Amino acid sequence: MADTAQARQRETTLMGMYLFLGSEIMLFGGLFAVALALRLMHPQEIVAASKHLHYGIGAANTVVLLTSSLAVALAVAAAEAGKIKGTVVGLQAGAGLGIGFLALKAVEYVSEYHERLLPALAPPEAFANPAAHLFMDLYLIATSLHAVHVTIGVGLLAGLALRVHHRSLALPRQATGVEVVGLYWHLVDVIWIFLYPVLYLVR
Repeated sequence: MADTAQARQRETTLMGMYLFLGSEIMLFGGLFAVALALRLMHPQEIVAASKHLHYGIGAANTVVLLTSSLAVALAVAAAEAGKIKGTVVGLQAGAGLGIGFLALKAVEYVSEYHERLLPALAPPEAFANPAAHLFMDLYLIATSLHAVHVTIGVGLLAGLALRVHHRSLALPRQATGVEVVGLYWHLVDVIWIFLYPVLYLVR
């Protein structure tokens, strides 16, 4: 009976998380739709504007997030097997790589600020045309919103690592908590995998 109740609780928790992730996908889906519309309406201007972005930093951040997803996936597997040390190490690695992602993004924003590419901090005449300005508006909104999600994810991973380390989260009985946070982190990763080509690799 206890096992059945626990299984139902797990299913309910995961269903709630899937609904939340669906809403997040819809949010970023709207941004992708705007990017597609801009690309179709102003192809040459958008391509020219995209070339000003630092695709090397974007590529490095893609590698960082993919590696972090692997670390979190290993943490989830360790949690389900009741391995406390493996879970903590995986969660800490994911959080650390998330911080690395944010640090690289900060470096990129500073560089773009000096190049007068950030629309919120540069006059309209700094952009070649209105379409380029709109594209950079979209870039800033999408990447900063994603960075907020990464920051939240880092906090969740770090907090969960502390709970597992101090045994306040019993494994493997409460491994669902690790699984749920892992799903959120994988979503953050997947969103970036789409953002990178849509923004940086427009050719």
